[in-house]
Amino acid sequence: MEEVTVHEAKTHLSRLLKRVEAGESLLIKRGGTPVARLVPVEPNPSERPWGQDEGKIWIADDFDDPLPPEILRHFTE
Repeated sequence: MEEVTVHEAKTHLSRLLKRVEAGESLLIKRGGTPVARLVPVEPNPSERPWGQDEGKIWIADDFDDPLPPEILRHFTE
């Protein structure tokens, strides 16, 4: 990983970004101390298609019915 100073990074940001877009990673240092890493952004995963889990999940018909009193009392005490 190549190292550049903060001054170089500010002066040549566009040029450095082209290199990062090509897959390089750069370490930015201030006074010899590493302060940041310039790395390529990973592409977003493709969107998952609707219905891909159809038939794999089951939700009870009474899923959103009110809770029975014997369970509800534990939330109101």
